[in-house]
Amino acid sequence: MKKAIVYYSLTGNTDYVAKKISKKINADLIRLEVEKSYPDSGFKKYFWCGKSAVMKDTPKLKKYDFKDYDLIIFGTPVWASNFTPPLRTFINENKDRLKNKKFAVFICFSGGGADKAIEKLKKELEINEFVCELILIDPKDKADLKNDEKIDSFVKKINI
Repeated sequence: MKKAIVYYSLTGNTDYVAKKISKKINADLIRLEVEKSYPDSGFKKYFWCGKSAVMKDTPKLKKYDFKDYDLIIFGTPVWASNFTPPLRTFINENKDRLKNKKFAVFICFSGGGADKAIEKLKKELEINEFVCELILIDPKDKADLKNDEKIDSFVKKINI
């Protein structure tokens, strides 16, 4: 089964988890990058990122390589109880290529809204459920053995 991890990471937490999962399941990494960067600290970060998520923006992405995969694992931080706009752009750009695929998701967050973000991502993908879901609180910034155990459990579900 060909697997890809499609993700956006602003502060490095999502990138950290994507790389850990990729090593364990031999998945291709597709890190989405926006043409115009978001602020990554202070009030501007929360204002612009939250506004962009709530308004369902679709920012222009830098070029990425997306092949044919059987399983796509989405990784995203939570912005204002939403998944990140770069994922929305990716999904819109690949609607036809995403049909009849299997999906999993992992979420990294600090505040709240992870469950709502997952539900909104399901709606965007027009699916009822993910193969598996993983929610982590600041996994890079607040390293914890429990996070590694959660990642291992997630990986086992993917490999079934």
